[in-house]
Amino acid sequence: MDGPVYRDTLKAAGIGFRVPGAEQRERIHRIIFDELVQGTFLPRTQAYFTEVIRSLKDEGCDAVALACTEIPLLMTQEQSPLPMLDSTRILARAALRKAVDG
Repeated sequence: MDGPVYRDTLKAAGIGFRVPGAEQRERIHRIIFDELVQGTFLPRTQAYFTEVIRSLKDEGCDAVALACTEIPLLMTQEQSPLPMLDSTRILARAALRKAVDG
């Protein structure tokens, strides 16, 4: 979330963005490595991600990018207050298009 890849790409495309606050990012990082990577998917963790997404919606966001391969294993579109952009699927589709188109 702190790296330049998404920020630079979104800025170049003229798309505004927000990231969760520092405390939220720290907790999300811990959840990813302490739970999701270990195959642990808890209802309270889903509730927390829903809360974070809701706070982004309240800040005016139109969608949320799930920019980690593990988060889509936890969250479904039905649980999310915003449309979800699954970076794993988006990147896989782009790679397939590139491979097919040359």
